[in-house]
Amino acid sequence: MEFLAGFIVFILILVAVSFRIVKEYERGVVYTFGKYSSIREPGIQLVLPMIQQMLLVDMRIRTEDVPSQDVISRDNVSVKVNAVLYYRVVEPSFAINRVEDFIMATSQLAQTTLRSVLGKHELDDMLTKRDQLNNDVQDILDTQTDGWGIKVTNVEIKHVDIDPTMVRAIAKQAEAERERRAKIINAEGEFQAAKQLDEAAKILAQRPETMQLRYLGTLGEFTNSKGSTIVLPLPLDLFKSAIDGMTKKSG
Repeated sequence: MEFLAGFIVFILILVAVSFRIVKEYERGVVYTFGKYSSIREPGIQLVLPMIQQMLLVDMRIRTEDVPSQDVISRDNVSVKVNAVLYYRVVEPSFAINRVEDFIMATSQLAQTTLRSVLGKHELDDMLTKRDQLNNDVQDILDTQTDGWGIKVTNVEIKHVDIDPTMVRAIAKQAEAERERRAKIINAEGEFQAAKQLDEAAKILAQRPETMQLRYLGTLGEFTNSKGSTIVLPLPLDLFKSAIDGMTKKSG
């Protein structure tokens, strides 16, 4: 009788430990006598003790902070860059069977890939073309982790830290660039103004009376001004007829 009671208790314990619950966001990798046999879906799953073993794999997107990396850009500028990596397991059997620790492996691969990709670009690209660099790093990581059953969904470069001395040099370079552009714009403006004046002079040379009307218009503008003293040069053309008449009389 005691043997039967003990046997029943043993059977109940065996049944209790044989059932495993797989959550919605998990998948179970089952081994039978140490050999991979199947993937178990969410729900209650039967796993035979001492015969089968089941490892649970989280299928949710993981967030991995990529530590700050020392990178030398293509134009020999030393910077520190850190990023954040988003990935998830899409093939649980690959993630368990093909790599010892897929979390550590993905993290290390992200660090080396970040240094490799950014090292091929100049500092200006790191500061202004982050979207392109993010996509480049993501594509490389996704290709290399595909055999591990991992899908890299996104890579975001968070910070690009530059040495303070280099920051001052970049500021000076930017200031010099702004001055250069300002001088070019000023020179272009002077060129256009000179061109317009040259064309105006040609028109006025053909029509002297136009010059006189322009002069009279200028007088009107000065008359409306609030200044108390106005000194204006008088063109000799206004007195040309009077001078010619006096010359004839004296002759």
